Amino acid sequence: MPHHAQLLLLDRDAIAGLLTPAIALEAVSTAFTLRGSDQGRIFPVVREALATGGVFGIKSGDVASRDLLGFKAAGFWPSNRELGGEPHQATVILFDPATGRPRAILDGNAITTVRTAAAGELGLRTLARQDSASVCVFGTGVQASAQLAAALRALPSLREARYITRTGQPDENFAARYAALGAPHCTLIHAADADAAVTASDIVITATPARGPLFSASAVRPGTHLNCVGADTCGKRELPDGLLQRAQVVVDDQTQASALGEMQWANGVACIQLGQLLTGRTAFARAAGDITVFDMTGLALQDLVLGEYLEKAARRAGVGLSIPWPWQA
Repeated sequence: MPHHAQLLLLDRDAIAGLLTPAIALEAVSTAFTLRGSDQGRIFPVVREALATGGVFGIKSGDVASRDLLGFKAAGFWPSNRELGGEPHQATVILFDPATGRPRAILDGNAITTVRTAAAGELGLRTLARQDSASVCVFGTGVQASAQLAAALRALPSLREARYITRTGQPDENFAARYAALGAPHCTLIHAADADAAVTASDIVITATPARGPLFSASAVRPGTHLNCVGADTCGKRELPDGLLQRAQVVVDDQTQASALGEMQWANGVACIQLGQLLTGRTAFARAAGDITVFDMTGLALQDLVLGEYLEKAARRAGVGLSIPWPWQA
């Protein structure tokens, strides 16, 4: 009843006790399948620069068949580093679509990190050569580490992992996070030459805030797969001119990728939505020499479906803080 309504709050620690890569992969796969079968909608993205130097955005959507409605408010506040905090901040809110009343508020930082990594893992499982032995990662932040961990889960054949830093110097924190993964079969190598590292790699992962190409198109050899994570805002890019024209391009959402992702720089290049591949609505065949690209801009449905998983798990386990949230009389 309205006067007995409760609002569930899940903070960072509550979510950490519930969230695993396997759960995230299942939720993200479900989100893409819903999108590919036209059961899940995503609404226009809000992405605005702030006077503080940061960026604020809202990604929202719904799935009528699951009574799922909500949004993620997220952005980037670079000055947080000066406070010893994470510059990426996110909050997920789920609503009852029948009444508009909020059901749950979730700390979105871990959700964003893990669901983005799960999308990358799904892209590798679906698009990359399964005998891939080497990976190159651009970036050393939280998401770069998460994407590399996802690559190790998706491709047990990996034996070398190169990483490129903005400064050209090794990153001890990144190396420590990699060591904690416990992957002795795959050697981590700091690479100073970006083009040489790309040429030596079967998989390339870009996870930076770059606004310009990170390597030369000629460095990408036939058979390479690229997971592109960083371009999620108008004006951002990581790939060089001409590369997408040589590749089979798969996107999370065509409209969103064309506005925010690498596809904003490749007008007229054909692409396929990953959800359509997963549902069988679009055929996909990879020849050994094909270059494939997964342009990942991050979908609201990933956040909402994973948020729904976590909300249900928390209610079953009695985790989180439930507070009275009565309707206004």
